[in-house]
Amino acid sequence: MFTSVDDVSARLAETGYLASPAVATTVFLAARLGKPLLVEGPAGVGKTELAKAVPRACDARLVRLQCYEGVDESRALYEWNHAKQLLRISAGRGETWDEARTDIFSEEFLLPRPLLTAIRGDDPKVLLIDETDKADVEIEGLLLEVLGDFQVTVPELGTVTATRRPFTVLTSNATRELSEALRRRCLFLHIGFPDAELERRIVRLKVPGVDAALAESVVRVVGALRAMDLRKAPSVAETVDWARTLLALGASTLDETVVRDSLGVVLKHQDDIQKAAAKLDLDAL
Repeated sequence: MFTSVDDVSARLAETGYLASPAVATTVFLAARLGKPLLVEGPAGVGKTELAKAVPRACDARLVRLQCYEGVDESRALYEWNHAKQLLRISAGRGETWDEARTDIFSEEFLLPRPLLTAIRGDDPKVLLIDETDKADVEIEGLLLEVLGDFQVTVPELGTVTATRRPFTVLTSNATRELSEALRRRCLFLHIGFPDAELERRIVRLKVPGVDAALAESVVRVVGALRAMDLRKAPSVAETVDWARTLLALGASTLDETVVRDSLGVVLKHQDDIQKAAAKLDLDAL
């Protein structure tokens, strides 16, 4: 997929994703070693965006499994089209069960879900297992089998083994500790808040109309907010949203009035907004 770490950085940048050296290196190693990549970090720092950028950079198809509490095997792997199976049985009333069974448990009646879809076929794919920590523990056992051998067993059809392994990214906000068995099968990458220089570059890239001085001010103030003891520190996505907001307001600088009126873009809890309004000193930044 990639020839070098620099190739990763360059091709991701072409898609609009600016990768730090650590991110580019880990992506290159995951692709070269054929191992799943587990990406952890706060919400909004670009974990999912990384998984979306890789298929754009490699001309691959993105297959996404969105995890949530209660997601089960039928939503992750496959299920049978029961309505179509019943119609087929009704249409062949003169058949024996053995004759009907051979037909209804065939590819025509199979509904592949993301995990099965990702390992079938020879076309390049990127499998995104998003917010893995929100799924129940039982799903991890399923992932161990799939990510260990990249194969899925369908009892009625046999074992499906990947002829071309998908580049696999698992994301987690660390709301639940993932098992050591799952971690062992993956390369690990933690994406935290970027340094000021990288965040300025991200803002300038994502908000083309913002000038350098305003971008620098936004990043500096967001950095000060992250240093406070807030319930939810502003993410990179919220930094970008704030820059877009200021551009829409026609603001050329950050003053107390503009900051006070637009804090709700970067802070999502009233007590955080009140704390920031009381403690933020723009003159000291």
